[in-house]
Amino acid sequence: MLKTMEKKDEDYELLKKLIQQKLGFNCEQYKDSHFKRRIDVRLRATNSKTYKEYVNLLQNNRNEYPELMETLTVNVTNFFRNAEVYDIIEKEVLPALIKAKNSGLRTIRIWSAGCSIGVEAYSIAMLLHHLLGNDFNKYNIKITGTDIDKESLLKAQKGIYSEIEMKDVRPAFLNKYFTKQGKDYVISDELKKIAQFKKQDLITGPKMSGFDAIFCRNVTIYFQKELQEVLYMDFYNALSKDGFFIMGKTETLLGPSKDTFKPYNSKERIYQK
Repeated sequence: MLKTMEKKDEDYELLKKLIQQKLGFNCEQYKDSHFKRRIDVRLRATNSKTYKEYVNLLQNNRNEYPELMETLTVNVTNFFRNAEVYDIIEKEVLPALIKAKNSGLRTIRIWSAGCSIGVEAYSIAMLLHHLLGNDFNKYNIKITGTDIDKESLLKAQKGIYSEIEMKDVRPAFLNKYFTKQGKDYVISDELKKIAQFKKQDLITGPKMSGFDAIFCRNVTIYFQKELQEVLYMDFYNALSKDGFFIMGKTETLLGPSKDTFKPYNSKERIYQK
């Protein structure tokens, strides 16, 4: 029995090594339970009974790698997800940023970390355009979305979305910021030009700075506790003075970040530098 367990662990480690080599996906930074759940999805889909069987499949079938990557990085996502958070963003957070930038260069920089297909970045863009109205072009706005999944980033760059992803977009925004293309919706060029999307690993990627707000929602729950602590301090250091940090409703500040961030709206997990 012990030998069987050891063999299973060996095969699992081999699988992780293969994923790291072929996909550049760092398995070690994720919680084991989360990672195994995602892997099991592909095991079931390919009728692989063991990790060893699945390793053999990967080695003999290159077409499985894109499917695996999609499963590892998959996110349930749509515009304005968790409306109550966006309510505070629209009524308090963004107006505070705009007010602080009323003179001088009027530069607003926002980071959507773990941006997936870009719906969060564009949700923020819509709200900023809505709030600024005719003054929108007087501001230098840059929203940066980062993710490790190339396919998601490609979709974000194209800005084409399905009806399911649009389900929480208010009708006025739908008419104003989207063009219908068959069954899909295309985001306006005016919003597209203030958003940029790039591949970046939150843990091993280069550090960024100078942001007025950072959104990282429902991303860190998959990371190990020690990495969460490091990441939250990275976000703290990436923020400008009085900058906002918005995390997911099921996420909690850990380690030094608990004492460095000040709560702005604890219920909605909004903090300030």
